[in-house]
Amino acid sequence: SVALSPANRQAALDAMAAAPLDVLVVGAGVVGGGAALDAATRGLKVALVEARDFASGTSSRSSKMFHGGLRYLEQLEFGLVREALHERELSLATLAPHLVKPLPFLFPLTKRVWERPYIAAGIFLYDQLGGAKSVPPQKHLTRHGALRLAPGLKRSSLIGGIRYYDTVVDDARHTMFLSRTAAAYGAHIASRTRVIGLLREGDRVTGAKVKDLESGKEFDILAKQVVNATGVWTDETQSFAGERGQFHVRASKGIHIVVPRDRIRGDSGLILRTEKSVLFVIPWGRLWIIGTTDTDRELSKDHQAARRSD
Repeated sequence: SVALSPANRQAALDAMAAAPLDVLVVGAGVVGGGAALDAATRGLKVALVEARDFASGTSSRSSKMFHGGLRYLEQLEFGLVREALHERELSLATLAPHLVKPLPFLFPLTKRVWERPYIAAGIFLYDQLGGAKSVPPQKHLTRHGALRLAPGLKRSSLIGGIRYYDTVVDDARHTMFLSRTAAAYGAHIASRTRVIGLLREGDRVTGAKVKDLESGKEFDILAKQVVNATGVWTDETQSFAGERGQFHVRASKGIHIVVPRDRIRGDSGLILRTEKSVLFVIPWGRLWIIGTTDTDRELSKDHQAARRSD
């Protein structure tokens, strides 16, 4: 990949303005960076612009996991889980082993008779769908074994546990590498470049008017195709076309609590059942990340914050 330096940024802006492109991607999160990389490796002339910084939105605020979605098995979403595990396997074994790392998770068992076979069957199916190719399969633990893995658990509430493996990833670094690799394949990449309008010829969108937020200059970028990869800002970007798009994004927020590692004894991640979904407790450097919620977003999309209810 290449460095996204100020000199490279200015050269990219000059190239965007100089000649028509095949593809202009708006938004440098994981989707935008991936779209730009895909297009660039196909030999297309590509530009990627981002109003703020790379991965500054959702793509740096995840639960730091590449996982297949164990909880989706209860919803019978087998195809979704299989596809996600396939992508996880590619990242872990081939595409980004320097960024994606295996991590043991403990599912604590608190109910006798039915819980162990039920959860074991779900994790077994998870493994069979692709979860245990580059990571160890599930392992059943007694109460003593579970406490050895996670000493911070309440002994009186525990009857045992099941350990399985998933993966963690530095999400922002992964997203940055997508954009840098796209640049290495010839894509023109620039952050701090905001789309302020779309160019049209009849019913077709033929490019975008952008503003360089560093210099204040405005210029046009011509492109055969414009890809809207702006996440929760999708509706606002679509509105520049002057018509209702096919997609409507209902913005939601997921809150994570971050606490020091010494507050919870243990090295394994935890997955716990809640009334509505599951709760992850994920070791992250000198911290634990605990989450997540899923509620409607009420505050500004640019400056989100947790409320007391969260």
